[in-house]
Amino acid sequence: MRDFSKLLDALVYTRSRNAKVKLIGDYLKETPDPDRGWALAALTGEIDIPGVKPAVIRAIAEERVDPVLLSMSRDYVGDMAETVSLLWPKRIDQPDDIDDGTLRISLVVERLMKLGRAEAPGALAAMLDHLDASGRFALLKLATGGLRIGVSARLAKLALAQAFALDVDAVEEVWHGIAPPYDRLFDWAEGKGERPTLADVPVFRPFMLAHPLEDLRVSLDDYAAEWKWDGIRVQIVRVAGETRLYSRAGDDITRSFPEVADAFDAEGAVDGELLVKGEAQGAEEHGGAAASFNALQQRLGRKIVSAKMIADYPAFVRLYDLLMDGAEDLRALPWTQRRARLEAFVARLDPGRFDLSTVIEAESFEALETLRDGARDAAIEGVMLKRRDGPYIPGRRVGHWYKWKRDPLTADCVMMYAQRGSGKRSSFYSDYTFGCWTEEGELLPVGKAYSGFTDEELKWLDRFVRNNTVQRFGPVREVEKTLVLEVAFDSIHDSRRHKSGLAMRFPRIARIRRDKPAHEADRIETLRRMVT
Repeated sequence: MRDFSKLLDALVYTRSRNAKVKLIGDYLKETPDPDRGWALAALTGEIDIPGVKPAVIRAIAEERVDPVLLSMSRDYVGDMAETVSLLWPKRIDQPDDIDDGTLRISLVVERLMKLGRAEAPGALAAMLDHLDASGRFALLKLATGGLRIGVSARLAKLALAQAFALDVDAVEEVWHGIAPPYDRLFDWAEGKGERPTLADVPVFRPFMLAHPLEDLRVSLDDYAAEWKWDGIRVQIVRVAGETRLYSRAGDDITRSFPEVADAFDAEGAVDGELLVKGEAQGAEEHGGAAASFNALQQRLGRKIVSAKMIADYPAFVRLYDLLMDGAEDLRALPWTQRRARLEAFVARLDPGRFDLSTVIEAESFEALETLRDGARDAAIEGVMLKRRDGPYIPGRRVGHWYKWKRDPLTADCVMMYAQRGSGKRSSFYSDYTFGCWTEEGELLPVGKAYSGFTDEELKWLDRFVRNNTVQRFGPVREVEKTLVLEVAFDSIHDSRRHKSGLAMRFPRIARIRRDKPAHEADRIETLRRMVT
């Protein structure tokens, strides 16, 4: 556990992406099996210990630490695992040997996974007694699966690939067919075994991604245009009678959308947008009725989905591309040929669950721009431009795919509440809830944002919160309603979960309006006219 805790400490205090890659790569080369495999699983979010959840950490800490002190410290530190690791008191009979070898990462994971909810907390507390503060932090983050150290799953896989001179896309393709601690993967990496062959497993294939179009203009003779729908990007793979749905990050979300998996009965792999059926204004003329992202959110993150949820929010997939047709890999073919094969492929699928992304017909780029601007009322984000003669290449490649989003909507809102961030922002009030006025002069929350500002602006906002706090609610501070924030957002929708009846999509702080009086901020009715 000591070596893993040193790795986490180094990653937390390292800003450079390349430096993080080297740190992880060196650890994987120097650490024996199966410890390195479990460490890699922790970094990529592949560890799930049922008996240890965040509430367990608080419960065992409150047995050793005054609950009021714990709560106040958590408010200051901003992270429960870090708070407990720093506050955890030594027992009178605590062993002198700290991390004596019995707390190897593999032994810790394997033991905790065997324990139920009744036994796991006691075992975890006993482990904490054998560790220093750094080791306790590593153990708690490992046990809860919430590292949050600025390392994505893709970055960890890249570190593995570079450390052992492998192709990262080749690693990605076999990743989901191998369970932790990845013995076969490391055997291949070190030349002790062949590359894992997963012909009978529906594995994930890395997505092709797009660059923002920005000020570039392209010829529609060279590029095809499609609508960019406001859902979540998914890949559906069926091999040997088994179907899996993968998110853009490569997470298996099959259980969250069982009706889609059950309906996909053609062998192959497709790329598309997962949406919920609805009556979004203007959607039919752009390719079919889809509800806003707000409706899709009701389904996201649910491991068990009820029949009522499926009926109330029926999911379907709008297909963009065909990667595999049966066992045939089509990714090297140009887009025009893949599109023709996709049109034939879609015809074999259930039309109630799958349809085809519409190719936009426009005489010129200027005409396409007019169509894009006029699509504000549809449940779409903008336009995708795809090179007609381009293959399907993993990652972002300049000149192949471009995303051309609609210009964001904006509103002047008043800061109402603030909360500390997490990770590097745990010492700053960086998450802001803001609202707009009703006709009666009441301020109602309309959204929450934690991005869009510079480091210097964050320091200014943090000082404002501290100097203008009027009330505290646990980790949340209510502030004087005097600061106006210009908020940019992609769209706004009706919401029954918010008192204002509205929910913003992707809100971010565009400007701090220190020049504007709070009473001149926007009204709820102004936002309601923007609802799609």
